[in-house]
Amino acid sequence: MVAASPRGTRRKPSQGRRRIEIAYVNDPARRMVTFSKRKKGLLKKASELSLLSGARVAAVVFSQAGRPFAFGSPSVDHVLRLCAGEDEEDGLGAGFGFHGDAIGAGYEREAVEETARRKEAAAVRVDEEEARMSAVGKKVLRAAAGRFWWEADVEALGAEEIGEFARALRRLRDNVRRRADKMPPAPAASPTTTPPLQ
Repeated sequence: MVAASPRGTRRKPSQGRRRIEIAYVNDPARRMVTFSKRKKGLLKKASELSLLSGARVAAVVFSQAGRPFAFGSPSVDHVLRLCAGEDEEDGLGAGFGFHGDAIGAGYEREAVEETARRKEAAAVRVDEEEARMSAVGKKVLRAAAGRFWWEADVEALGAEEIGEFARALRRLRDNVRRRADKMPPAPAASPTTTPPLQ
């Protein structure tokens, strides 16, 4: 069966989420994609386990090239020292990681939860800023009325848009300067010279 898309063209239905055979992936490109996706999922699950249960978690994954990827709560080094019984500098004694301690575990859980809250708040601020910048960009494009964006009618822009517009113009100027500096010098065939960028 072929599903119709909103534009009237026909497309194949997706295979959805289905069980795959767990076997070595021979194709190097597919293997790299599989490693990347599975690694991300594994490290996310380790983070969630630590956040939800307060457990000290360390997960280390090495790619085929030998590059390490790790997650640790509170850190990989701390968890490995706990496993080795070497964490006596905090005054809690060797083997602390296996027996637990209400004070240490509670403090670490609070720290992990606070970090998660700050991360979520930062993600919200990033989304808000992206939405604001999108709105500013749309207003600048409307003010340009079919011309290049840098030719926008500044009278049609508000105070907030003017500041962003000025920063964008400075970035454009700097990019043009860098590009011009990288270009080879033009042959001196013509006596006319162009003034340098201000």
